Amino acid sequence: MARYAMVIDQERCVGCQSCTVACKSEWDVPNGFARTRVRQTGVVGTFPKLATSFYVSQCNHCDRPTCLPACPTGATFQDANGIVRINRDLCIGCGACVAACPYDARYVSPTTGKADKCDFCASRLNKGLEPACVATCPAHAKIFGNLEDSSSDVFRLVYRESARRLESADIAIGPNVYYKGKP
Repeated sequence: MARYAMVIDQERCVGCQSCTVACKSEWDVPNGFARTRVRQTGVVGTFPKLATSFYVSQCNHCDRPTCLPACPTGATFQDANGIVRINRDLCIGCGACVAACPYDARYVSPTTGKADKCDFCASRLNKGLEPACVATCPAHAKIFGNLEDSSSDVFRLVYRESARRLESADIAIGPNVYYKGKP
């Protein structure tokens, strides 16, 4: 059985927003909202030798997601591959899952009135395709795969090259988006 995860190589990310645009296009995300975000974390150096870094954020598909118990209808669920998903037929748009997410990775769509977030492009995965954000990243900064497959790049980056989770002792929920390199 696959257990999906993503590694974001912060040293490769150039902040081009291709992942954000691909996701918005793939999922018809309304203006002002995003399933994935690229944020500039700062500029260092002195002109003309400046450098900047970026932080890419999205749903972390946590092992113990706080959004699951927050959902009063059971619309938020975790599939067998670890992907945290939303059953839109059950979602009432109350926003409880949005408030429960410590990563600010959910929103209630003004178009549908339902909660929305990254689902690792589950429908694309079912067709043997990569998530849209991974497929369009020109810098190959997003790496997706099976965390249980010892031959996968994700396995190598997490277990052999020490990609890290953004997690604190206060919020030990096991995010499955990992970060490599310095932001």
